[in-house]
Amino acid sequence: MANYLRNIKKRTAVVVWFTLLMITAVSCRQVPITGRRQLSLVPNSVVFDMSFQEYQDFMASSKVSTDYDARAMVQRIGQRISSAVEDYASENDFSLEGYEWEFNLVKDDAVNAWCMPGGKVVVYTGILPVTRDESGLAVVMSHEIAHAVAEHGNERMSQMLVAQMGAMSLSVALRQHPAATQELFMQAYGVGAQVGVLLPYSRLHESEADHMGLIFMAMAGYDPRVAPEFWQRMSDMRTSAEPPQILSTHPSDATRIQNLNDYLPEAMEYYHGEAGSPDPL
Repeated sequence: MANYLRNIKKRTAVVVWFTLLMITAVSCRQVPITGRRQLSLVPNSVVFDMSFQEYQDFMASSKVSTDYDARAMVQRIGQRISSAVEDYASENDFSLEGYEWEFNLVKDDAVNAWCMPGGKVVVYTGILPVTRDESGLAVVMSHEIAHAVAEHGNERMSQMLVAQMGAMSLSVALRQHPAATQELFMQAYGVGAQVGVLLPYSRLHESEADHMGLIFMAMAGYDPRVAPEFWQRMSDMRTSAEPPQILSTHPSDATRIQNLNDYLPEAMEYYHGEAGSPDPL
């Protein structure tokens, strides 16, 4: 009897793992620009609905900055970068269906910024002294937008879905465990966490967003060569008692800056200077 039960458990484990492998094989998406394959089990329609609700809740409890010029700058940068992303999507055949771009500046001393799935971007006034100017802020916003376009949060949520719910299909999970699925979203994006609205991303995701962000800001007419300088300023702040919330523990500052310099030749191919300015190359 004991052997029979062990055999049943083994066969069940094999079926579960085979199912998970099949899910992984058929539920992969290719990240724009980098071409990396990622697990993508959760439809954007589901993620965006949750994202937009959390964004509305955040904005309802936050104070929008009254600095007209700074708000206008955030809007201007956001519109230029989102247009560049849409152009890249059109030229490279990937979808931005369901995106509803929105760019806000909230009055908060935290050195932070984020982009929720579907294009909801928030910049905190506390980061403006570090970005210093429009190009510096474009580094931050393009990086955060890149996280959303690369669907890093969706990937993390998909991994958590597999880990916590096994071979259960998403449709079944949504129907039978809606609260648990919502909780997965909250965990994947860190909504309400002490570190900010979005959890720090992994080393891989941060490097990928750095790479993609350089391309997007260059296409938008912002000089990507300012990016290493901005991240160096952020690195200098890490030694403070409370390092900026936007900083992840990975990659290391030196590695990040070296990688950015390595990505620059590719990014410069997309950069042709500000509108009306001569090509810097």
